[in-house]
Amino acid sequence: MADLSTPPDVPATNDDQAPAPIVTPWEVSGIIDYDKLISQFGSRPISPELLARFEALTGHRPHLFLRRGIFFSHRDLEALLNNYEAGKKFYLYTGRGPSSTALHLGHLVPFIFTAYLQKVFNVPCVIQLTDDEKFLFAKQQKGDKPPPPIEHFMGLARENAKDIIAVGFDPAKTFIFSDTSYIASLYLNVLRIQRITTYNQARAIFGFTDSDNIGKHAFPAVQAAPSFSTSFPVVLGGAVDIPCLIPCAIDQDPYFRLTRDAAPRLNYLKPALIHSKFFPALQGDNTKMSSSLAESAIFLDDTPKKIKTKVNKYAFSGGRETVEEHRRLGGNVDVDISYRYLTFFLEDDEKLEHIRAAYSSGEMLSGEIKAELIKVLQPIVANHQTRRSEVSDQVLDQFFAIRPLEF
Repeated sequence: MADLSTPPDVPATNDDQAPAPIVTPWEVSGIIDYDKLISQFGSRPISPELLARFEALTGHRPHLFLRRGIFFSHRDLEALLNNYEAGKKFYLYTGRGPSSTALHLGHLVPFIFTAYLQKVFNVPCVIQLTDDEKFLFAKQQKGDKPPPPIEHFMGLARENAKDIIAVGFDPAKTFIFSDTSYIASLYLNVLRIQRITTYNQARAIFGFTDSDNIGKHAFPAVQAAPSFSTSFPVVLGGAVDIPCLIPCAIDQDPYFRLTRDAAPRLNYLKPALIHSKFFPALQGDNTKMSSSLAESAIFLDDTPKKIKTKVNKYAFSGGRETVEEHRRLGGNVDVDISYRYLTFFLEDDEKLEHIRAAYSSGEMLSGEIKAELIKVLQPIVANHQTRRSEVSDQVLDQFFAIRPLEF
């Protein structure tokens, strides 16, 4: 998939002359206006009333990703909550396109949120690893070397699963699968979706050209199929009436517009979606986060020293040119990456507000807000590394095993 789990490579913004924004499953760039995206895609904003209902139904305070508008848009979330209130369970579906050995912090965001949803709603979750998509969409390597073989991406899928498991998913309620290993169970629904989707539809939604390989044209049906519970005859019992909720970055919405269009034609339920904003690169919104560019992101295998160096050296600052000017005018939290990262990972709302006010007023300097971020990120990454080290091959096999989930 262009990564279902997380925004692929994130956008460029700090330039008044920046080109028009681009948001597709494979490319995100430019200044992103999320209100315009909602209007363009036809989704709906997550309102305070919807958050209040969420809290009333679950008995849990909404996750900070909801409280702070990081997950900001949805499709049919009200209907899903209505069904849940009436006693009807649903399942969660998210995923990852395995393109690198080490994930970065941005990759964790949808998985952290999905694990939270699993816990508060007590529902099963399926996680798709699209090793096939990464093979089909892989570009030439440096020196005109051919793209890696499919076996390379199959290996990455298993490595990435260790990071996903380390987030804290319930093994009794979670099924992780790679497309290459599970395709036999998906294939009937893949065929059904392909049969009713025209080439013109796929080209209009995804921008495919005549020079794209045929695997790219066929792939959207593979990402769509897990939206339907019949794709999991053992895992979910094959029932046709289990609703699906998909947490994903909003760049993945085109896949599921196609899916939602196909659903009633197949007598299936339309999946509900909840969309996240994009996670910025360290150098700011005018640069691109890349798994192949070490200084663009905090990776989950970074040491505490490396995290400190990256934040201090590369994190784009909203501070002023001089200390005197900063004290007088204050910092710009809208572009300051240390503050933006804190909105994702600092749990304490009151402390975040104090940092925002102090930095905006000039009381807190850029070096000080970077120090605050370093104190937050170092234990998060270190704790993740500890949990990941505990994911043995036996644990992996448990999550990959095709068996009935508890729900």
